[in-house]
Amino acid sequence: MLEVRDLVVFYENALALNGLSISIGKHEVVGVFGSNSAGKTTLLNTIAGLTSHLRERERRRGGMRITVTGEIVFSDREISQLSTGSRVGHGIVLCRERHPIFRDCTVEENLRLGGYLRPQGELRASLDEVYALFPPLVALRKQRAGMLSGGEQEMVAIGTALAARPALLLLDEPLLGLSPRVQDKVVRAIREISRRGTTILVAEQYARPVLPVVDRAYVIENGALVVGGTGAELLANPEVKSAYFGVG
Repeated sequence: MLEVRDLVVFYENALALNGLSISIGKHEVVGVFGSNSAGKTTLLNTIAGLTSHLRERERRRGGMRITVTGEIVFSDREISQLSTGSRVGHGIVLCRERHPIFRDCTVEENLRLGGYLRPQGELRASLDEVYALFPPLVALRKQRAGMLSGGEQEMVAIGTALAARPALLLLDEPLLGLSPRVQDKVVRAIREISRRGTTILVAEQYARPVLPVVDRAYVIENGALVVGGTGAELLANPEVKSAYFGVG
């Protein structure tokens, strides 16, 4: 479904991605694990088109020079030149880290904003699916999103992305800052989203909670691939197990 080939992202004097190649099959859940500043967010932003958008904005204002090379192929189409909006139209939707919501809007207004490109009947069905996935949001639908807990805000953020009906859902650090109990709820939601037929790429620094739901995973450091494989294969690697899965 998605092929990232020899992707390089260079911010002025900093190399964020260094010839990175990954692949994601249809209906797979694939993890990208690595330490802080390993390149995970840059990878997801580049797939979603945000890096290209930032490059053009900086070029117009004479700011930071950003270089992007390599190929991104989605459903057999090279999409590197497509805008962020066009990529959303093709089914690539990013849920950014740290609960990116409209804090002054209600829960339901946030969800509706996520699905604003969808026909009204389709949007209604999407909202029903989100509420079924995250039942606590039903009672909070008229609540201002900025008043919610961190875990509730993450549910809104994921639900807003789902309202766009993605074919490929990109999740950037969805467990960041959440309690273990709420992390477990989000991981169960990821499993259910996959069961419903959505392909998922999830980036996390601490991989252990996500490992049970991924089909395959990649470990990256300094923007380059360290190792890839199934969860069992990565757990069999002592260095990977200690560094990323919290297992000695």
